Amino acid sequence: MRIFLSAGEASGDMYGAWLIEALREELRERGEGSKPEFLGVGGDAMRAAGCELVVSAHDIAVVGLAEVVQHLPRIYTLFRQVVREIEQRRPDIAIVIDFPDFNLRLARQLHQRGIPVVYYVSPQLWAWRPGRVEQVRKYVRKMLVIFPFEQKFYAEHGIAAEFVGHPLAGLPAPSIPREQFAARYGLDPAKPWIALLPGSRQGEVSRIFPTLLGAAQLLGQNYVYIVPVASTLNQKWLRSFVPPDSALPLVFTHDAASTLAQARVAAVASGTSTLQAALIGTPFVMVYRVADLSWKLGRPLVKVQRFAMPNLIAERDVVTELVQDDFTAEHVAEEIRRLLPESPERQRMISDFCEVRQRLTADTSNLSGSRRAARAILLQMEDPA
Repeated sequence: MRIFLSAGEASGDMYGAWLIEALREELRERGEGSKPEFLGVGGDAMRAAGCELVVSAHDIAVVGLAEVVQHLPRIYTLFRQVVREIEQRRPDIAIVIDFPDFNLRLARQLHQRGIPVVYYVSPQLWAWRPGRVEQVRKYVRKMLVIFPFEQKFYAEHGIAAEFVGHPLAGLPAPSIPREQFAARYGLDPAKPWIALLPGSRQGEVSRIFPTLLGAAQLLGQNYVYIVPVASTLNQKWLRSFVPPDSALPLVFTHDAASTLAQARVAAVASGTSTLQAALIGTPFVMVYRVADLSWKLGRPLVKVQRFAMPNLIAERDVVTELVQDDFTAEHVAEEIRRLLPESPERQRMISDFCEVRQRLTADTSNLSGSRRAARAILLQMEDPA
């Protein structure tokens, strides 16, 4: 059994790794004799889970229309490399994970070669560029969605979709004690810790991290600032944003979940980490900035008024969103100051996070979202249609 997966971002890499483990568990329980073979596009997490990487996600992860255009020749070369490997290896099924600009084109190539395609973690077609739904209809056999409203969206467009629950929703909160976390990273346990999550791709980090560092400067040295390094980033490169003479108490970590769990409050780049923070229960402000050209070209195509995942799921404003021109060091510092003390605002946000968690659970069973996705994928492999 040969299974192809494609994930181009840190979150997709993490979901892909969990899915690989869930598929193995499901096959073991079924008493399947042969071990599955996994290959595809991914990052360090998928590699560690046993996936043979044809192309590394590090080499294709860009964001924004302008950035994609700039890197098109290199991405196209890597794309053709992936297609050649698919032709030679002939996987039994392909699972593409989010990352639509790359994966929808790949789905077409897979479909043309008679390889069934399952799309796990839907791109946000309901938010922008909904015309891509037609590509899903043509090339994807089944959508496995992780937000409850997405199943209705695809049903309205005549596309088979199943809500399997969010892979983060059923995970236990990180349990590392504060003292142990402090010892691991050399943190001062007497100071409040503020998490800064600038994103997982170099382009977005370049535009977001300097402003977060500016906010930290405004907040001052009474806090420790902890920055988890995404698997798609190089820590040495990330450190280069910090001035050599900076006296800011800034510490880099290797685990976003534990970092968020230990932080009093956080500033988080738009994306999966906003949902991770909400599920853990850490109050935060969402921030984001894309290249000016990408914003001018892309904003008219966006069909939603909210960007943060917890806000989209709750269908109201749970967290503050600071996007593009609103994203300034002063605004970030102001929001963090508002959330630091025990206040009605802080408690209301934490309470709203509980509702978000409930909405992301597909059923009352003990199965994780990854395990439900694995079962749905194996059902597609059994279906000759």
